[in-house]
Amino acid sequence: MRTSELLRSSVFPALVVLAIFGAIFGAVGQAMAFDDKVFDDKTGVKPQSSPWAVFQFGFSAYKNGHKEQAAEAYKYAAENGQIGATWKLARMYAEGDGVARDDYEAFKFFSEIVDQDVEPGSPEESYVSDALVALGDYLRKGIPGSPVTENEVAAQEYYMRAAANYRNPNAQFEMGQMFLKGEGGVKASVKQAGRWFQLAAEKGHAGAQATLGHLLFQSGKIVRGLAMMTAALERASPADQPWIRGMQEEAFATAGEADRRTAISLADDILTKGGNADQ
Repeated sequence: MRTSELLRSSVFPALVVLAIFGAIFGAVGQAMAFDDKVFDDKTGVKPQSSPWAVFQFGFSAYKNGHKEQAAEAYKYAAENGQIGATWKLARMYAEGDGVARDDYEAFKFFSEIVDQDVEPGSPEESYVSDALVALGDYLRKGIPGSPVTENEVAAQEYYMRAAANYRNPNAQFEMGQMFLKGEGGVKASVKQAGRWFQLAAEKGHAGAQATLGHLLFQSGKIVRGLAMMTAALERASPADQPWIRGMQEEAFATAGEADRRTAISLADDILTKGGNADQ
């Protein structure tokens, strides 16, 4: 190797390391100065702090593992109109993340977000969209030991708002399930269910892709349906893999050898190029 090349190969990694450390220490220095302005370890959020600045502090504290400080900062920011802080609090209570899990407390925070009725297209629409789905999930089963009782009709209304107004794929999937089973006050309709599953599947929702594939399989479109279920299984989250695998394996066992091979090939094509087998 030439001397000039050796120097370049040695100097470049060193420069990268220096740049990374410089960015880290610079960020830490900025964060410490920033923290002093809005938060005190003994008294908490300083009076008359900017809600946006406190929200930013909460985000930084959360990322660095200081979740109690983050929760306190989020509460202040939420009380002063920061919808993102309200959403973060709702999620923390729903998941028991940094605070004791409290589904009813999460429900109340999600309700506050939904009550703001942010217009579709707003930078904050994702918070409302997610909150609508969360409320639908809670109302579908109820929250034991709280005033929130099971109410499938109300759940369907929340899902519909998120699905139709904000095009939320999780809500579209839930609407598909409700039409498939005739739940939430809607009349059972495979056609309507397929429509909602298709919309969610186009956005990459693995559960919708698998369920739509299963409907196609049952309607006689063996290869296309099996391919969609197979591709969906590869894309699915760990939580969804068990039920999708059961559906896919049952269909795979009843399909002919030639159909299986063609479906596997088509599934590989779906995973490589994206999209759905029925497009």
